[in-house]
Amino acid sequence: QVQLVESGGGLVQAGGSLRLSCAASGRTFSVYTMGWFRQAPGKERQFVAAISGNGGSTYYADSVKGRFTISRDNVKNTVYLQMNRLKPEDTAVYYCARRPWGGSVLSERSAVPGQYDYWGQGTQVTVSS
Repeated sequence: QVQLVESGGGLVQAGGSLRLSCAASGRTFSVYTMGWFRQAPGKERQFVAAISGNGGSTYYADSVKGRFTISRDNVKNTVYLQMNRLKPEDTAVYYCARRPWGGSVLSERSAVPGQYDYWGQGTQVTVSS
């Protein structure tokens, strides 16, 4: 069974930074694309970023491009989301998810929540003004 556990959320002021971590169970972590999504109250779950199994390809939502960086450490079975220059509109619960697709080049399909089969419990990120 796959288990994803997010951590690193918290309260920061606008312009600040946070680094989220997602620890994954399983021996085949490196096979799968990993993604970050977020959901604010009253809104649909929104794609944030994705990274291919070997880390060679990344894909970002336009709203976070240039501010957020997704990375992974397959030895530690962990995916990260470095968030810089945070804005109040980044406030949301952030979820880590696994996509059961091993392709090396990511496309817009990696932004579709239905493409992912396992999800973490989420970690709250709150950005104050």
